[in-house]
Amino acid sequence: VQLQASGGGLVQTGGSLRLSCVASGSVFSINDMGWYRQALGKQRELVAVSTAGGSTKYADSVKGRFTISRDNAKNTVYLQMNNLKPDDTAVYYCNGVINRYPLWGQGTQVTVSS
Repeated sequence: VQLQASGGGLVQTGGSLRLSCVASGSVFSINDMGWYRQALGKQRELVAVSTAGGSTKYADSVKGRFTISRDNAKNTVYLQMNNLKPDDTAVYYCNGVINRYPLWGQGTQVTVSS
């Protein structure tokens, strides 16, 4: 079982990107899924999480700009990022509790130019 993230890229300030993360392999259960990011020289931080029960949580810095959603039929979680700012530049990682085990996907780079 693995998580595969995609959708990063280079965008100008105010632009949008949508990240995707799909769980593949023998997936029997998925609980929380979320996104974290790590900027150069900084610690990894939570961006957004979506619980199996349908609730969501966001970092204060992205509230109102980012939206996390999931498609359980596709074992996929998305992060729609709007009104991007240079401070959003980071490597974004997806994380999920798959078959009761926490997994990390590979990172995807998001760069926001000023």
